[in-house]
Amino acid sequence: MATLFAPFTQRGVTLRNRIVVAPMCQYSCVDGVPGDWHLVHLGSRAVGGAGAVIVEATAVTPEGRITPADCGLWNDTQGEAFRRIAAFLREHGAVPGIQLAHAGRKASTEAPWRGGHPLPPAAGGWQTVAPCALPFAAGHPVPHELTRVEIQSLVDAFTSAAIRALRAGFEVVELHFAHGYLVHEFLSPLSNRRADVYGGDLEGRVRFALEVTRAVRAVWPEERPLWVRISATDWAEGGWDLPQSVELARLLAALGVDLVDCSSGGMVPHAKVPLAPGYQVPFAAAVRREAGIATAAVGLITEARQAEEILQAGSADVIVMARQLLRDPYFPLHAARELGVDVAWPNQYLRAKQ
Repeated sequence: MATLFAPFTQRGVTLRNRIVVAPMCQYSCVDGVPGDWHLVHLGSRAVGGAGAVIVEATAVTPEGRITPADCGLWNDTQGEAFRRIAAFLREHGAVPGIQLAHAGRKASTEAPWRGGHPLPPAAGGWQTVAPCALPFAAGHPVPHELTRVEIQSLVDAFTSAAIRALRAGFEVVELHFAHGYLVHEFLSPLSNRRADVYGGDLEGRVRFALEVTRAVRAVWPEERPLWVRISATDWAEGGWDLPQSVELARLLAALGVDLVDCSSGGMVPHAKVPLAPGYQVPFAAAVRREAGIATAAVGLITEARQAEEILQAGSADVIVMARQLLRDPYFPLHAARELGVDVAWPNQYLRAKQ
């Protein structure tokens, strides 16, 4: 059996294989409510054989959306809409997961295909928030600096969203601490210049991340895994980096986090990222080795044998894939054939298996 198709168990949840569909924003909701597009988009990846399917960055407050068309989980209407999606994923063999997020100072923008530019309130946008009143880039609005009371309200918002995710039937929650969004903004010295207990040294900058994690783990059932996505480096001098990521991973593990999903970047607009196949795999390997926690490798992993080699080398425990699964929702079925593994196909598609 290829490692890529070996089951992966954490707590009381087992993935049928090590292929995980990354949370990929679709910018196709109305008032945060997922619709038919999400059912078909996510459902097709479950039918295609993925071990787990993670719903895109789902905002815990209206102001936490990247765009007005993002998914949300701040009210029960949204939670009910997700119920049929989670049920469909489970029915077709994939573990249903959801990523909970707040976009911070990178919120209130247009969809990428409309330019991705900041949206002012007059055009349907809103006031953004952040650890400090520092804009993401030239031309972006100055965010409101969060007070300590407001920070605590956001911890509560993550907790409430996790409870709704549980009621909707999700089996894995991933907390989004990456890509320059709110929690990452607290972590990085480039965006966090606070002088209170939420800033300064590493202990201060990780405080919000740990408070969110602790609160979510307290309401997320013991038998269900909790994952966290991080940017392992800002790719910028003086920013968040791999040694700090390893220390954060140790702290997260102590709070009951089961896996760290190792991405990178997103903090500054013009970072020089050395893109290449598997370019982020060394981060997953280092966090796994040095923090003693399971990791996910992600980033330009596009081939079955490439994924298999990453797992066999012990660099990660699962492979998170994005663009390749947009190109080919049935990649897991094709990868199994390439690696000589006989996996179950949907009954409706059996005539095409041979």
